[in-house]
Amino acid sequence: MSENKNKLSELPFFSNLSHETLALIEESSTVQCYSNNEIIQLEGEPCLWAAFIISGSVQVYHLAKEGREQILTNLMPGAHFNTVPAVDSNCNHRASTRSLGKTKLLRISIDKYRLLLKTRADLAYHVLTDFAHRLDHLTVLVERLSLHSIRGRLASFLIDQADSSDEPNLWTQDEIASHLGSVRDVVGRTLRSFMDAGLIRRDGSKFVLLDRAALEEETQF
Repeated sequence: MSENKNKLSELPFFSNLSHETLALIEESSTVQCYSNNEIIQLEGEPCLWAAFIISGSVQVYHLAKEGREQILTNLMPGAHFNTVPAVDSNCNHRASTRSLGKTKLLRISIDKYRLLLKTRADLAYHVLTDFAHRLDHLTVLVERLSLHSIRGRLASFLIDQADSSDEPNLWTQDEIASHLGSVRDVVGRTLRSFMDAGLIRRDGSKFVLLDRAALEEETQF
């Protein structure tokens, strides 16, 4: 197996794929580099490729009509995007993305991506498994937004960040507020409330959980 195929197999989306499938992915893909804060795609534009993050990170965001920006997530190395719209008949981007720092993407055009899914059963199974995880995550997210207060959503966010196996992701309070559908002042007051109650402490740009059980209770409200 070539060095490039070894690197492909290190990406979670391509783990445990056969050598033959990895070889076809390598032949079908290109590598694109982006500088810091460079727009990668805009919401509503046609989706032309599926993307997998080799290095750097990608911010996924939505811009409302009134100009307010909502950060949906920050994707780290090993993550991927456009794998859903790339197989949708109405293949337009659901959100915009920008690079955070120097970023390198492996991209597969939608035609080649769809052909791979039709001909490589192991890759198709990976995609179906990923769709199932995304649907489960979306169900939890909708429940949080509709039933839980900002205090509960922030507690869930802090726990999710602590449990994440990805590289540390340093969110500003503005980004947290945008992600949770709130504003910076409310997030700041709630974080201070959690710190005053001994639930968390600040460690530089990160928050460390001190009382996980109490935070988990907060997620119920």
